[in-house]
Amino acid sequence: MIETSSSLLELGGPVVLVLLGISVAALAVILAKAFQFSSARVGRHGQVRRAVAQWRTGERNKAAQNLLKDRSLSAALVRNAMDAIQLLDRQSLSSQERDIREERLREEISARAADRLFGLASWLRALDLITQISPLLGLFGTVLGMIETFQTLQDSGAAANPATLAGGIWVALLTTACGLAVAIPVSVAVTWFETRLEKERVAIEVLLTGVFTAGSGSMSDPASSTA
Repeated sequence: MIETSSSLLELGGPVVLVLLGISVAALAVILAKAFQFSSARVGRHGQVRRAVAQWRTGERNKAAQNLLKDRSLSAALVRNAMDAIQLLDRQSLSSQERDIREERLREEISARAADRLFGLASWLRALDLITQISPLLGLFGTVLGMIETFQTLQDSGAAANPATLAGGIWVALLTTACGLAVAIPVSVAVTWFETRLEKERVAIEVLLTGVFTAGSGSMSDPASSTA
């Protein structure tokens, strides 16, 4: 296998070497993003949805407590919103003043969510760039190889060997194949990350809307009334 890789590098020239470096960098970014998404528990909203359902039925203290052990991004944002709303509930505010503060709170939480999601989206543009330039680099290598092949054919004159021409062409096409081999899996990874990120954005928006539209805390919380 090592000999095959060495022969590919020798046949493909510097373009294949560049594509190899790009592929290593892309793999490192993909692994880092996968770890980041796993650490943020992207897509795992079961416990948060249950907590929001409890919140909307009036079990506010219990709902907030149930999110303490959840380390997901959505849980952290929803818990921040719940804690802030409970703090508003303890203050004697007019209806108008409460609405103003709650709207500011909602904007603040939304901005925080956008900032966290932006962090999750980091380096995806770089991966997208790799999917675009890898085939172009491969094509560039093919063009260079074809130029070299036809120059050799011209120098050979009437004694040109068709087998030599065919060999030069397949070697030139090797760089295009390498470019596509890099671009295709990276493109799949980018699509997967972007899809998960969009689903996470929608889920967070729905969960936060559920918290903010649950009404004021004037309804009795069973968890607090039994204390």
